[in-house]
Amino acid sequence: MSQEHIHRLDGRIFGDPGADGMVHRAFLRAEGFSAEQVRRRPIIGIATSWSELNPCNFGFRDLAASVKKGVEAAGGLALEFPTISINEPFSRPSSMYLRNLLSMDVEEMVLASPIDGVVLLGACDKTVPAVLMGAISAGTPAILVTGGPRPVACWKGKLTTVDEQWEIIDQRRVGELSDEDWEAFEGVIHGGPGSCNVMGTATTMAAIGELLGFALPGSSLASAVAPERQEIAEASGRLMVDVVSRGVVPRERITIESLENAVRMVCALGGSTNALIHLEAIAGRAGIRIGWDRMREWSETTPFITDVKPNGRAMLSELDEVGGIPAVAAQIRHLLHEDVPTVDGRTWGEVFDGVPARVIGGPIADPAEPLTPDGGMAVVRGSLAPNGAVMKIAGAASSMRKHRGKAVVFDGVADMWSKIDDDALEVDEHSVLVLRGVGVTGGPGIPEVGHVPIPAKLFKAGVTDMLRVTDARMSGTSSGSVVLHVSPEAAAGGPLAYVRDGDEIELDVEAGRLDLLVSPEELAKREPAIVGIERPRRGWGLLYAEHALQPDQGCDFDFLVDEELRAKEATA
Repeated sequence: MSQEHIHRLDGRIFGDPGADGMVHRAFLRAEGFSAEQVRRRPIIGIATSWSELNPCNFGFRDLAASVKKGVEAAGGLALEFPTISINEPFSRPSSMYLRNLLSMDVEEMVLASPIDGVVLLGACDKTVPAVLMGAISAGTPAILVTGGPRPVACWKGKLTTVDEQWEIIDQRRVGELSDEDWEAFEGVIHGGPGSCNVMGTATTMAAIGELLGFALPGSSLASAVAPERQEIAEASGRLMVDVVSRGVVPRERITIESLENAVRMVCALGGSTNALIHLEAIAGRAGIRIGWDRMREWSETTPFITDVKPNGRAMLSELDEVGGIPAVAAQIRHLLHEDVPTVDGRTWGEVFDGVPARVIGGPIADPAEPLTPDGGMAVVRGSLAPNGAVMKIAGAASSMRKHRGKAVVFDGVADMWSKIDDDALEVDEHSVLVLRGVGVTGGPGIPEVGHVPIPAKLFKAGVTDMLRVTDARMSGTSSGSVVLHVSPEAAAGGPLAYVRDGDEIELDVEAGRLDLLVSPEELAKREPAIVGIERPRRGWGLLYAEHALQPDQGCDFDFLVDEELRAKEATA
């Protein structure tokens, strides 16, 4: 046990017959707990990030109450505690900027509190990876309960999901949407609390929670407002008591086999590109580096089979009706490690054996006739991305899988918006739009600004997709031909900083290449573009600037990565 964990408490303190036990019990009695309740074991913490500044997590009060019912029914005592809350649209400069802070909050609260296990409530995009990272580092038995997607909206008589906002925004940008429609859309697009109601980052991470063995199989897709969501929370509370009795700690769940299952599921689902960053960070907390070679091998050999929004036609509820995440996983079971355990003690092979036959013609395609044979995700690298980049090919134009075009460069978001709708912009449908200076350091926090809009004059002419290359991220609700997370980023001196307007860039997804077609001699003459930021002088900003890693290492802090892995990489 490391030095900083020596003084850690657990729930045994409440049963101590001496002064320590009395003091702890007395404090709980002040909250209204009975003498019998304060002597119960195990003590289960409920880590919640409920906040009115986080509509995705707004339902956590009810979820926590349901978890408590389950814990108490199994003979334990549940105690709720808060963590910081990070929300994708409200967090500045980005939610990723605060992900590591939430992970540290969870880790330290778990270590400092007299609890035997913890139920982690997660919903909005970065909340789920953050609580998993914190739990892995803390080492206390843990279960994940996700908040579920929000209800589907209705716009002009048509079911409407959150991804459709991007088309509405573009229509407004080029003057094709009235003031009345703009205001009306604002009032209906979100049908209630919960996470994004498509296969975006939140739902992708919920699925990963299942595959890694933290969340109940089949728990990801129930609506945030459905009675089933409360039933999942209560069942998880009961199960948490059993997980503590079995002594299963989070790090045991993170193996190269469970990580492979998770990556393959992201590809089969056509899930969010953000998930690959988070999986690398989760792996790093457990002393594993997935790496570019594995990512590419797994993505190339996993079929994309899930026909749901934003990359397909079906709603998440339709996928839930035919068995949800386990039903998708069962279709690619030949690619998965079936002996990986689930949170309830079964193996995934046992779960697959109980999955009903797939509904033909439903939201799950036959793996023999997939939506694309090589997965919904492509991992590339080359002279423009020496340490790798990622592209969601689910929802991207097939013509962009191999493309060569001249760069049109934007140095940051403000520069992009000052030019993108200018009719004088020298751009055509074959151009490659390059947005740089918005990575881990340059953002800071690698914000979700990578979905560069189609220039207004091309959008009006009917152009719907173009190749875009950036060191930023993009929302899991977005689609299109965007190469993201280019590493090293421009602000760290990566090749992206040396690109100039008119340079030719070539993408070849099949070859796994992203190259800048400029000679080394010419590049040696160039100075990097000035795309960095002023270095923060204090607080979280300084800590982030000094310690945040690049996307290929999960954007975690270097000192939070497992010590043995850190030492190994330092000497490599």
